[in-house]
Amino acid sequence: MSQASTCVVPSELPTRLDEVALIDVRTPGEFESARLPHSVNRPLDRIDEHVDELRQLIDLGRPIVLVCQSGNRAIEAQQKLAGVGLRTDVLTGGVEGWRNDGRDVIVDVERWDLNRQVRLVAGSVVLVSTLAGFVFPPARVVAGAVGVGLASSAVTNTCGMAMVLARLPYNRARTAQV
Repeated sequence: MSQASTCVVPSELPTRLDEVALIDVRTPGEFESARLPHSVNRPLDRIDEHVDELRQLIDLGRPIVLVCQSGNRAIEAQQKLAGVGLRTDVLTGGVEGWRNDGRDVIVDVERWDLNRQVRLVAGSVVLVSTLAGFVFPPARVVAGAVGVGLASSAVTNTCGMAMVLARLPYNRARTAQV
């Protein structure tokens, strides 16, 4: 059963923070580094485990607003949840949009977001493999492979490198999550 996509802009949300269930679908590490007040963390890769809990919130009259860094993962979570009959909203622009609107976030631990980590790793691999290519020319193939990965990431709107980086201890929360 497919549900219509609906979005909530940051300026609408502060007036009703206590009326909605803010579900942050980022990694626990990202959630720990910056989150909206009253939000709870239910990572995208484990959202299926929380369907019953989310259904109960809706049944209690609490609309669900999904949040991520920029909105893409929240839309992906919205599509997954629509597949099991749950209607949700997405916060337009995610945490970035919230901050850009001048709203406060709660910060427990300063940590780079996944997109920044991907740029660092991909750029470093390309740089090292290109430099190594001067001594060992086949090493340039690695730079090409990273380029193919980045291009396919853009086309599919998913990122394999981000999925791997999300599993690293650095991106796990250091405290228990609600």
